[in-house]
Formats: sequence, C-alpha cells, structure tokens
Amino acid sequence: MALILNIETATTNCSVSIGKEGRMIALREQNSASYSHSEDLHFFIKESLHAASISVDDLNAIAVSKGPGSYTGLRIGVSAAKGLCFALDLPLIGISTLESMASQLIIKDGVVIPVLDARRMEVYSAVYNSNYDKIRETSVEEIKSNSFAQFVEQGKVYIIGSGAVKCREILEHPNFVFDDSIMPSAREMCSLSYKEFKLNNFENTAYFEPDYLKEFIIQQRKK
Repeated sequence: MALILNIETATTNCSVSIGKEGRMIALREQNSASYSHSEDLHFFIKESLHAASISVDDLNAIAVSKGPGSYTGLRIGVSAAKGLCFALDLPLIGISTLESMASQLIIKDGVVIPVLDARRMEVYSAVYNSNYDKIRETSVEEIKSNSFAQFVEQGKVYIIGSGAVKCREILEHPNFVFDDSIMPSAREMCSLSYKEFKLNNFENTAYFEPDYLKEFIIQQRKK
C-alpha cells in the first residue's frame, strides 16, 4: 500500500492532499491572493494527516508540484517537501504543475493548454492531447494573435488557468475555449504521484530544484 503526501504551492492556492493507492483520502487547501503559504502549509499538512487518520511515519513518499509558477510559492513547497523527505527518509516525487492542471479537464478530442500568468503578456504553458500526453514542451511565451495557431487550425483548443484571461483578450479563433477557473490543486496530484511511485521515478532530493523558467526579479517600489 502506498500513502503519498502531495504538496501544491505553485500559485495562490496552498493545497495539500493524502493519496492512498492513487485515490485521494484527504484534502486541505485555501486559495488566497496574499500568498500565505509559509503560514498555512505545515498546518494543512497536519490537518490532512489527521483527516486521513495516519501519521507521518505511515507515509511512503512525498510529492511536490515542481512548477512552473510563483518563485516564492514553489520554494516554500519544495523546501517543506525536502525537509520531510530528509527527516523521514522518504523518496521525493516531482509533479508538473501544468500536467496536474491539464488532468482536471476531460476532453474527447482537441488539445488542452494549461496557462499560468507570468506577468505582462507572458504565460507559462504546455500542450497536452486528450490522453494527457505532452505534445509540446513547457515554455514561457508572450501571447500574440498567432499563438497556438498550429493547434487551433486542427480542432478545439482548451485554454485553462490564470493565464486564460489575457489569452481571451487576444486569441479570437472560434476553436479556442477559455476557462480561467481551473487552478493547480493537490487533488489531481494523487493519481499522478502514485503513477510515478509505481515506476520508481524519484527525484534526487539533495539537488532537486523547481522549474522556475524565469529568473526571479526583485521589483523596487517606486518613489
């Protein structure tokens, strides 16, 4: 039996779940624009373990959303996951933030493109087919009128996530379908982390780093 603690902090949603054989048995999350992850995360972990009626000693692995996403949010989640792995001598599993978003949408044809806001007119994005196979690598890109043209000419393109708002303003082809309500959650990580666990696809805990894609820039307040 595999019990996996899943941590998602790549966006404003601080989310923790417990998966048992790929099935979610506990979830605690809160979407807050204040990014209160540093205050909430360990409390959510404790609450999730209690809800699942298990202790940290019962866990078999720790999974963490590896980005892309908020620099600070990712660091908080990864630091917590690494600390637990070292303390409990457990393997670390990295899960793509965009893949877990894509898995929330069930489609029969076309492609799904999860997009996360990356400031200005840029988004973090990747492209998945209806089987959730990645058919275009993750990138940070500026949204233009011809973005994703090679996909939208072939059928429906589902743009999901926080970046869908700015995409809707520019992309006008009738095959585009937008949904900005979908956000990363540890709920979808349960099945994904269990799949990696069965394949023994573990990260090197000491050297693991999130997929930031963009350099962290400190913005100074204007005088």
